[in-house]
Amino acid sequence: MKSYAVQGAGLGLRRAFIGPLTEHLPESVDFYEIAPENWIRIGGKLGKQLRSLTERFPFVCHGLSLSLGGPAPLDEEFLTELKTFLDQHHIRLYSEHLSYCGDDGHLYDLMPIPFTAEAAKYTADRILRAQEILERRIAIENISYYVAPGKELEEIDFLNAVLQEADCDLLLDINNIYVNSINHGYDAEAFLSSVPVHRIAYAHVAGHYVEAADFLVDTHGATVIDPVWRLLRRAYESFGVFPTLLERDFNIPPLPELLLEVQQIQALQAAASQPVRRYG
Repeated sequence: MKSYAVQGAGLGLRRAFIGPLTEHLPESVDFYEIAPENWIRIGGKLGKQLRSLTERFPFVCHGLSLSLGGPAPLDEEFLTELKTFLDQHHIRLYSEHLSYCGDDGHLYDLMPIPFTAEAAKYTADRILRAQEILERRIAIENISYYVAPGKELEEIDFLNAVLQEADCDLLLDINNIYVNSINHGYDAEAFLSSVPVHRIAYAHVAGHYVEAADFLVDTHGATVIDPVWRLLRRAYESFGVFPTLLERDFNIPPLPELLLEVQQIQALQAAASQPVRRYG
């Protein structure tokens, strides 16, 4: 059985949750995720509250700004600072998006890397360098995208090429698979079946916005819908249970409402872990 850095069902930690969490720690959350860029230079009360949580619970970090596929030189100064932060807080795993977000400046958006063999090699080399500086394996996330400039490879083939070349792990975003399958007209389950299971580190689920029947926008601003839950269940059936985290970035409801979705993850994990009953 594969060993994971974290276990169970997780929740993306937003600053609005810090107070409620320090007052009452929910039993339904097995691990938490933060964006390191939002916390590296935070001190004072918030910094102490974060430290009090990372000392007691498993945490992972999900980066926003490394721009792994971008044209600008890899930000090695940031990576050095990041390594200190990860070590200080005993972060179990660091992940980043398989995308780019800037050149000389930050775009504040995640742009798709061209699906080409050349871009896969370029990005993999930067991942290898990031892993060297951080002195740890990282996971890369399959992103949602709305155009595919310069496409020569299918999305799944590009993803697998980067994973193989960089020998890194995968943060499997279930919602992004569903969103892309609608927007680009492919079979979500077929995509899922081609994912290298041995590289899965953990997964994300989230909600999205329906602009039209054939156009979804990955917003992390709504509840998870049934087709995404079904795709997650299929992933567990195919690969076995892996750690899975709920993301919510805006339109954030009260914490008890989010915990219901975390509990839904746990229910799917428990169901998938039950032995199959055979009759006759």
